[in-house]
Amino acid sequence: MKSIIFLPFLFAFALCTQFMLGAADASPEQVIDTQGKEVRTGMDYYIRPVPTTPCDGRGPCVVGSGFVLIARSSNETCPLSVAVVEGFRGQAVTFTPVNSRKGVVRVSTDLNIKVSLETICTESTVWKLDDFDASTGQWFVTTGGVVGNPGKNTISNWFKIEKYEDDYKLVFCPRVCETCKPLCKNVGVFVDSNGNQRVALTDEPYKVRFQPST
Repeated sequence: MKSIIFLPFLFAFALCTQFMLGAADASPEQVIDTQGKEVRTGMDYYIRPVPTTPCDGRGPCVVGSGFVLIARSSNETCPLSVAVVEGFRGQAVTFTPVNSRKGVVRVSTDLNIKVSLETICTESTVWKLDDFDASTGQWFVTTGGVVGNPGKNTISNWFKIEKYEDDYKLVFCPRVCETCKPLCKNVGVFVDSNGNQRVALTDEPYKVRFQPST
């Protein structure tokens, strides 16, 4: 009689174990940097746009570009905006996923992006979607966000890294608020009236890689 009860228990335990292992295997894949290593939370990385035109040696060639903070305009410095500049690797950032306990950054996971830089502005250097330009219909990425505290009050502070072809792209589509209906778009660049390549929500993906700062 004991064996009759014990065998079904073992069978149920085996099913439960298989289910748990299956759930673990279903975790989103880890983001890999330009050196083939896992991107880690709290470490500095340069977000490097992937060149679309290779150098052929027959003329001037920009071998890369990077993400930096700039003033919105000549008469409005703070909060700073995020932009892409040519011929410069940019300013390093850190990634903090919504659950950072395991220390790795995974695709399709809400995360905060913070520029590792001190500025003259009182706002933080955490990326935030907070500048809508009615004249162009563009949502721009600025600074002034907070790290952590997921919910509707911080929904504009969360971004994601998604796999795109052989590289990655950034997207804005936060899931930290179950009752919210946020925009879901790619994060790319928009050239403003001053010629700045400002980081904004776009329809087209913007291919990037993550380069360790050391």
